[in-house]
This record gives sequence, C-alpha cells and structure tokens, in this order.
Amino acid sequence: MLAVIFRAKIKQLDEEYSLVAQQMRTLAMEQYGCIEFTACSEGDQEIAISYWENAQQITRWKQDTQHLTAQQLGRNKWYESYTVQVVEVQREYHADLTHNP
Repeated sequence: MLAVIFRAKIKQLDEEYSLVAQQMRTLAMEQYGCIEFTACSEGDQEIAISYWENAQQITRWKQDTQHLTAQQLGRNKWYESYTVQVVEVQREYHADLTHNP
C-alpha cells in the first residue's frame, strides 16, 4: 500500500475550495481506486493523506484533467506553498479502544 501525503501552507480558502476538495475526494475514490482520503487543517497548515494500492493509480489520478485544474487553482488561489510525498506503508497497527478487554 502507498500513501500520498499533501502538506500545504494555506493562503486563503473559500467556498469554491470546499466544493472542489469534496469533488476531488469523490473522484479519487470512485474513479481511481483511492482506499481512504483524510484531510484536516489547523491555522495556516493543511495536511491530506490518501491511501492507494499501487503507483499506477496515483499516476492516473495525478494526470486527471479535473485534478490538474484543481491543482492550478490551489497554486493560484488557495496555497502559499505545498509538499507532496509518496510513501510506502511498511507496517500498520490498529487498536479498538471502545471495548474493554
């Protein structure tokens, strides 16, 4: 499994951002095989992590025309800077803390 970690310094987010972000999440999951997509922001920092089965899915997602348009909007309007990392998940741990042992 691979993860794409997107970290950004926010310039300004608006209503269009919220709409586009939701559209991109849906597109990634429904058309490109994204397993999970989580994002959050605090202050002027944003982080989004998406999980994928293979690099080909990530490449196809990166080249999607709607995604390319969203990236351009991000560079022009919403972000001051960003970093993208593609990493391999080597180990994963889970704990269900809602049940008593």
